[in-house]
Amino acid sequence: MDKPIYVEVLETIVKNLVNNPDEVKITRSLDELGVLLKIKVHPQDMGLLIGRRGEMIRAIKTIMRAIGIKNYARINIKIEEPEPISQMKTSTDQIIEELKES
Repeated sequence: MDKPIYVEVLETIVKNLVNNPDEVKITRSLDELGVLLKIKVHPQDMGLLIGRRGEMIRAIKTIMRAIGIKNYARINIKIEEPEPISQMKTSTDQIIEELKES
């Protein structure tokens, strides 16, 4: 089954904004408010997707709302919270200690 046009548009927009386009995942579900599109991106790309003061995601939501009106669907967008980026395997203190020992 082909993806609805609004899913393809959202996927194209998000993939062109982020640094890790291969990790963009968009899931579509129906709820009592209409169509819910969930966006999941790499944790480092969250800032790019949201934008300064939320301007980027607000613009994306506006575009998607307009596309939804044309396709007789109320589209809602939710950004999934990423899992926290794991701590680096070695801290700076450990690196300094290793350098002192060698």
